[in-house]
Amino acid sequence: MATFEIIMPKLGESVIEATITKWLKSPGDMIAEDDALVEIATDKVDSEIPSPVEGKLIKLLYNEGDVVAVGLPIALISLDGEDAVQEDSSTPVESTTQKEVVETPISDEKQTEEASNEPDSGRFYSPLVKSIAKEENISIKELDGIQGSGKEGRVTKDDVIKYLKGRDKNPVASAELSASAAVSTPKQSPKIEAQKVLTESGDQIIEMDRMRRLIADHMVMSKHVSPHVTSFIDVDVTNIVNWRNKVKDNFQKREGEKITYTPIFFDFAAKALKDFPQINASVDGYNIILRKNINIGMATALPNGNLIVPVIKNVDEKSLLGVTKAVNDLAKRARVNKLQPDEIQGGTFTITNFGSFDSLTGTPIINQPQVAILAVGAIRKQPAVIETEYGDVIAIRHIMILALAYDHRVVDGALGGQYLKKMKELMEGFDLNTEI
Repeated sequence: MATFEIIMPKLGESVIEATITKWLKSPGDMIAEDDALVEIATDKVDSEIPSPVEGKLIKLLYNEGDVVAVGLPIALISLDGEDAVQEDSSTPVESTTQKEVVETPISDEKQTEEASNEPDSGRFYSPLVKSIAKEENISIKELDGIQGSGKEGRVTKDDVIKYLKGRDKNPVASAELSASAAVSTPKQSPKIEAQKVLTESGDQIIEMDRMRRLIADHMVMSKHVSPHVTSFIDVDVTNIVNWRNKVKDNFQKREGEKITYTPIFFDFAAKALKDFPQINASVDGYNIILRKNINIGMATALPNGNLIVPVIKNVDEKSLLGVTKAVNDLAKRARVNKLQPDEIQGGTFTITNFGSFDSLTGTPIINQPQVAILAVGAIRKQPAVIETEYGDVIAIRHIMILALAYDHRVVDGALGGQYLKKMKELMEGFDLNTEI
């Protein structure tokens, strides 16, 4: 009687576990190949796992809400449609192998490197918990003392947050914090608590969903880490507008998809980053990392009001057609929750389009660990002074505003201004005979 194990897939280089958020099938259901079985979530993205085989679902090995290590079986399918498992198939089971892997997490190079910098207590902590602990200067010794509410007593994010709220009242924890802060470089700022918000009659309270919480934490962290400065420049994009109007109909007939302004912005942004590599960088302590690859993130609004940033890798190596295809594909799949974790990682620079909602410009927040983000505003017809061989004239032109927010630890106003000036030169010099 042949059975097939559905395995928790590796959803990215740094992803070692995922949470089962919803089972889409129940034991006893007949499964077709590519049927979606389960919804899972990592700290990067939500995703569905399809069945690679056809058969009968006979066993769920985990409940909704369980955190499962990559590589573990999560369900069993009978390939001949028979009930191969005798015990109650509605109750998930836990095998010895399962328990061993949960206690000894699958490691990658990054995790091994992190572990080598701190004493190993033998207790498993998820990457998210480790990240919070690092940011809050919580030592391994302190983590070991936190009572976990997760599966098999594991410490969850909520456990750490609850611990932090009472940390100052704990003399041992306070001593650990003081010792940790004394040796940290640079010195950590004290944690700032938000003011307690009082509600009134008639107020509606909406709890943030998981993705909105991640966005909120990431934005607060970015403003805390990087001193933000924003520079602006206006650009005459008349040539770009006229070119797109000329080619868009034939392009859609030929390719079956639209061409927007976004691929052109990406193309020029990559060219400008080639000239100013200090913008395509990250900061690690007092080290500046100049990125070899130019991987540009595309801030994308989702139907539920949240935001996700899929990344187009090696933009400088792609043709304008290649960038257009990548932009359209990622934007489409982002809106239907079909992105893979690797497709929202590895960004070295980000572009966000305020013009999509008719905003003239804005002051975006840097997507850490990058050092800059470019905002493009709405394109509007405006009167502009044009220099000609016969003197200055006033003409109707298509004008937009570019805004560059940058990390003032490593990018000064001169460098930020030079980058924007280069973007302006490239965009205003766009060739109307460009082929795509």
